[in-house]
Amino acid sequence: MGLPLGAALAACGTSGPGSTSTSGGGGGGATASYWYLSTEPQEGVRRRTMERFNQANPNGKIVGTTFQNDAFKTKIKTAIGAGEAPTIIWGWGGGGLRSYVQAGQVEDLTSWFDENAAVKDKLFPSSFGAATVDGKIYAIPCETMQPIVLYYDKRAFEKIGAEPPQSWGDIMDLVPKFNAKGIAPFSLGGQSRWTNMMWLEFLFDRMGGPEVFQAVFDAEKDAWSNPVAIDALTKMQDLIKADGFIKGFSSITADSNADQALLYTGKAAMMVHGGWTYGSMKQDGGDFVSSGNLGYMNFPPIDGGKGDPGNTVGNPGQYMSISAKATAEQKEIAKKFFSTEVVSDKSAEEWVGTGAVPVIKGSEKFFTGSEDADFLNFVVGIANNAKVFQQSWDQALSPTAAEVLLDNIAKLFQLSIGPQEFATNMNAVIGK
Repeated sequence: MGLPLGAALAACGTSGPGSTSTSGGGGGGATASYWYLSTEPQEGVRRRTMERFNQANPNGKIVGTTFQNDAFKTKIKTAIGAGEAPTIIWGWGGGGLRSYVQAGQVEDLTSWFDENAAVKDKLFPSSFGAATVDGKIYAIPCETMQPIVLYYDKRAFEKIGAEPPQSWGDIMDLVPKFNAKGIAPFSLGGQSRWTNMMWLEFLFDRMGGPEVFQAVFDAEKDAWSNPVAIDALTKMQDLIKADGFIKGFSSITADSNADQALLYTGKAAMMVHGGWTYGSMKQDGGDFVSSGNLGYMNFPPIDGGKGDPGNTVGNPGQYMSISAKATAEQKEIAKKFFSTEVVSDKSAEEWVGTGAVPVIKGSEKFFTGSEDADFLNFVVGIANNAKVFQQSWDQALSPTAAEVLLDNIAKLFQLSIGPQEFATNMNAVIGK
């Protein structure tokens, strides 16, 4: 997922292509390495959380290295496969974590959580699903819950005299109206591939409920050939053929936030993207957010669909594991980090400051007086009301199946394969 970047980095946290060292060890004693994503404003919170820990623990510090999203995915897989993972393995849980567990590369934290029940109690119970493999916990949920949201530019809707879509039929009806005004109906960073996937996640869920993808996750034979899946893939290509997306979307990247810029600069009317992009648009979009021009909603129902329109997809949290190859000292530094700064009120307050909802219980106390309170309460409402908060497919599946999935999604969106071929290709890697 992203271009290969050469050999794995050493576990001491050295930098490599696409990376930036963010903190030195210093101070004597052991150091633990920590790799994490570089996009602001989230990067700043991660860095400051680490810096606060280092100030309080001068003899057992953490050395951080940052990577862009796709580069990180490639680098961490290579490093873990080579037995040279950083001490703290940041990720999304799910299938990727399962593969690390099966390879014996991450610590079993079950007994640690039993001994530190107060730490576990600080976190939303729903966030532990993607941290659990075969009944055992291998990661601490951290950071924020990130449902996928349908964002829209209120100014664009004013220009065509229309309201935000309340159904799939509305979406298809809006496409020609926006195109006639020279506004792309939807922005999309299609080169990143996982951005395209978010559309399919909602179509499968809204049309058939979570059972359709669950069958894939459960490795049921030919699950991708479910008639609902074929219908959803067909509807997806109908929207693409109708020019529902910005021209040239397959060459636009999400890592650069170019897709978000198309929304806040008025070039696109809508965007389906993660809750984390609210903070990015607030930071980079001038007064787009503060002026009230940004609208947001849960993805609408699909006509005739069986799925609950209250469901959501995305990331129930992010996750930190500990490398099984780390020294005893490094593991203790990581566990101390987990039990202090990772779950601290200051960390929660800073995540709220990015326009996101932390996985830490009681974070709503930081919403008061926040200019982002409406969005934060919207996200809490989605998370609390959803009967199912389905994890992103590329994180729920194994890395092997996820790579094939992303490759075929890109081909589907480029119209180089159709629904049946997509299903055939994906059925071949079920359970792998």
